[in-house]
Amino acid sequence: MSKADSDAYLVVGKVIGYYGLQGWVKVKSFTQPEDNILSYQDCFIKQDGQWQPAQIAAGKLHGKGLVMKFRDSDDRTAAENLGKCEIAVLSTALPELAADDYYWHELLGLEVRLGDQLLGKVSHLLETGANDVLVVKPCAGSIDDRERLLPYRPEVILAVDLEASSMSVDWDPDF
Repeated sequence: MSKADSDAYLVVGKVIGYYGLQGWVKVKSFTQPEDNILSYQDCFIKQDGQWQPAQIAAGKLHGKGLVMKFRDSDDRTAAENLGKCEIAVLSTALPELAADDYYWHELLGLEVRLGDQLLGKVSHLLETGANDVLVVKPCAGSIDDRERLLPYRPEVILAVDLEASSMSVDWDPDF
């Protein structure tokens, strides 16, 4: 991760509703597994376009979703004042990964190259049952204007260079 990214806010969830009368909120977690969001007690919530420090006091899986309570959110009114805010952590709070493992947000925007040919840039990723899939969209300098779906597998993704913002692949450009 580059120094510019080291202090970046990484959105890990969003308040989507309210639960009960004691300040609890319903949360859509973007972490895997879903309840990993609860491991980040110190977090940030975005209110009025600004990130504000917050602390998760409690949380649990509930039905098909997740509910949590922020410190100093003791009643329904306090929960409602949160609105539909985003929940973030500093990217430096993420656990270190093994070599050659990457968080999805680190792959976004990387140039995808087949030798000296530019296929495009990683737009987003899809989670499938078998493996993750990179959605590569054309950009300035791409060999054509086609969107490509590349499986994130070792035989396809040959190298990732975060410093150079690129990855090398073995992929048929006509596919």
